[in-house]
Amino acid sequence: MNNKPKYTLFKNASYAWDGLVHAVKTETSFKIELAIAVLFFPLVYFLPFELIYKLVLIITYFMIMIAELLNSAVENVVDLVTVEKHPLAKAAKDIGATAVLFSVILHLLCWVIIGVEYFA
Repeated sequence: MNNKPKYTLFKNASYAWDGLVHAVKTETSFKIELAIAVLFFPLVYFLPFELIYKLVLIITYFMIMIAELLNSAVENVVDLVTVEKHPLAKAAKDIGATAVLFSVILHLLCWVIIGVEYFA
């Protein structure tokens, strides 16, 4: 049995929109990251950095939000599959959290490198 729906651009876009709405309603970390993005993106626009540096900062911030969404997806699947505490369930959730952490570290490193380059 194939439970995969027929592909249409608008239907698939609606799935993405539904996922975004669900994340905003249920994921506190994502809500915080989204609120920061609303403030952060205009700030980056007005910084006196070159365009390429601004793009790096925006892209790496998007990577944080993408990692957070993927982490939330993993956590939802793990919670669906088991209600028991299982070492593999914990490992899956911890690895997802590590992906978010690494994306944050990458973003902060970009800020440091760009800041040092600009202010040196």
